[in-house]
Amino acid sequence: QMARAAGIHLILATQRPSVDVLTGVIKANFPARIAFAVTSKTDSRTILDTNGADQLLGKGDMLYMSAGTSKLTRIHGAYVSEEEVKQVVTFIKDQGKPHYEHLFSVSEEEAPSQNESNLDARDELYEMARELVITSGQASASYIQRKMRVGYPRAARMIELMEEDGVVGPATGSKPRELLMKRNPAVHTHDAFTG
Repeated sequence: QMARAAGIHLILATQRPSVDVLTGVIKANFPARIAFAVTSKTDSRTILDTNGADQLLGKGDMLYMSAGTSKLTRIHGAYVSEEEVKQVVTFIKDQGKPHYEHLFSVSEEEAPSQNESNLDARDELYEMARELVITSGQASASYIQRKMRVGYPRAARMIELMEEDGVVGPATGSKPRELLMKRNPAVHTHDAFTG
């Protein structure tokens, strides 16, 4: 009821026009109705509250009841067979080969290799994350995520890169990763790390 006030239009279709499906409440909220050919007068009365749909010819022949009136109008809708739909689709397909935007397709030559994608993954925060892990001794993606305010996938990718670089050991279930590289406290430069 509120959808009509908001301008929402709803079309309800059924192949089984029974009073169980088309209740009085549903019919009250669908003021305009269309009925195609049905098999019995009961089905016609269920849809339109009157006889007539049982005498329709089929293939687009229909009765239309507009909103606010109980007057029926017999109209003819376009009947399109499955074969005609196939012919239209074939005609459209035969008009030419598809044209794809180059921006949205990446060929194998342009796709980055595994090494290139790893280099891209070493973003500007990788070195900071590496130093954070070494100085704190905590090697976990959630720790990097909290301290550096990055998303979990990015933090996890940095931990995996640190494993490849020999900074941290492999994952051992729920236990923290072993720190393989320690900081030399006497030196305060980037070269202060030892393996």
